Amino acid sequence: MKLVGIAGSVADKSYNRMLLKYMTTHFSDLADIEMLDIKDVPLFNESDDQTNSDAVQYLKHKIEAADGVIIATPEHNHTITASLKSVIEWLSYKIHPLDGKPVMIVGASYYNQGSSRAQLNLRQILEAPGVNAVVLPGHEFLLGNVKEAFDADDNLKDEGTINFLQSTMQKFVKFVTVINSMEKSAPKDDDGADSEDLGATGKISTTVEGIDMNAPDWVEQAAKKTNAAEGNDYVKLDRGLLTVDQLNAFLNSMPLELTYADNSNQFIYYNKMGPAEDMLARRTPDQAGDPLSTVHPMKARVIKHVKQVIHALRTGASQEVRMPVPGNTADKYVVHNYRAMHDPDGNYMGVNENVVDIMPMIKWYLKQTGQKLEGNPDATTSASVKAEEPAPVADASSSASVDDGAEEKPAAKPAPAATPSDGYSSASVND
Repeated sequence: MKLVGIAGSVADKSYNRMLLKYMTTHFSDLADIEMLDIKDVPLFNESDDQTNSDAVQYLKHKIEAADGVIIATPEHNHTITASLKSVIEWLSYKIHPLDGKPVMIVGASYYNQGSSRAQLNLRQILEAPGVNAVVLPGHEFLLGNVKEAFDADDNLKDEGTINFLQSTMQKFVKFVTVINSMEKSAPKDDDGADSEDLGATGKISTTVEGIDMNAPDWVEQAAKKTNAAEGNDYVKLDRGLLTVDQLNAFLNSMPLELTYADNSNQFIYYNKMGPAEDMLARRTPDQAGDPLSTVHPMKARVIKHVKQVIHALRTGASQEVRMPVPGNTADKYVVHNYRAMHDPDGNYMGVNENVVDIMPMIKWYLKQTGQKLEGNPDATTSASVKAEEPAPVADASSSASVDDGAEEKPAAKPAPAATPSDGYSSASVND
C-alpha cells in the first residue's frame, strides 16, 4: 500500500515531521509512506493563481497516485497552521486530489492537549465541500508533551503510545483498503449520470400526485388516495395469492433488508424488520415516499456515486452493483447489493437494494465444512500487536437509497502519554 505523509509545518525543526518520520520507518511492514514537503507552497491568494506552480502540482500528482494520506498537524492558536491551510486551499480551488481520498490525522504539541483542537479543525476542513476527503472516523492520535516523547534517536519512548499509534495505523490501512475497493466497485462512466434526477420531479405511471413526497405520513395519504389494498385484502402475484398482511409478514421476515426506489428515483418502500437503530442501514417510516435527494445525506461525493449507480442500472451498463460497508470486521461483513428491476417488456422500473450481513452464513458454511478463512496480508499486523477492529464509517458508502446507517463507535482511548487534557496552545510553541 502506498501512502503519502504531510507535516503541517514549515519550521526547520518540527516534532510533527519527526512523528511522520517515525511512522515511515517503524510501520514499513504496513505501508510504504512517502513524506511530502510543503515549504515551497505559496500562501493561498485567489488573485494570484498558483494552481499550476511546481509546488502545488507536485503535491497534486503525489496525492492522486497514493492510496491514502496521513497528515500530522501542529496546533497554532487552537487551529491548524497557515501553511497547511494554504496547501488545502490550493488543493480544493481548481484541482481536487483529496476528493474521495482516505485521510488519517495525527498530531503533536508541546503541552498535554496533543493538538486535539487543531485536529478537529482539520477534520472539518477536510470534510468540507470542494475538499471531500474521507477522514478515518473515531480515531485520534494526540501526542502531548512532545519534548519528552522522543529519545535521542528520534524514537517514541512510551510503549503504550507506540502500541496505540500502531493500532491506529492498522485501522487506517484497513480503512484505505475498504474505501478504495468501494471506489473501484462504483461505475466509473459518468456519461449521462448527472442527468439522474434525485429530486424525483419527473412523473411516471405509478406516481401518486397531489401529495407532498416529504410528508411523514406519505404512505397513509397515498394509500387513501389510491384506495390501496390492506389488511385481509388479497393481492394476486405471479405465482401466488396473498393477503396484504401475509405479504408484509413475508417480506419483513426476510434475512436481509430490502429497499425499492422507483423509476423516478422516489424511495417508496422498505421492509420494516424492526426499529431503525437495529438495522444495518438505518431507515425510518417517515422516509417512505421521499425523493432520494431527501433520503440521502447531501454530500457531493455521495450524490456523485448515487447517480453513477442508478444510471448504470437504468442504462444497462450494469445489472448489479455490490459494495461492502466501510468498517466491516471479522465478525460482521455488511454488503449493499443494487439490482435493476424491469417489467415483462424489459422496461426499467427502479432499483432493488438489499443489505445483508454475510458473515453469519459464512461462519455457518465454515462450521459445516470444517474449512477456515485465510487471512488477508494487507490487513495483518506485526507479530507483537494484534490488529483491532476498525470502527464503522458513517456516511461513506455509495447507494441508491439510505446507506448511512452505520454509526461511529467511540474511539479507543490512547495510552496515557497520548491522552490529552486541557493545556495551552500558541503559534510559537506547539509544533
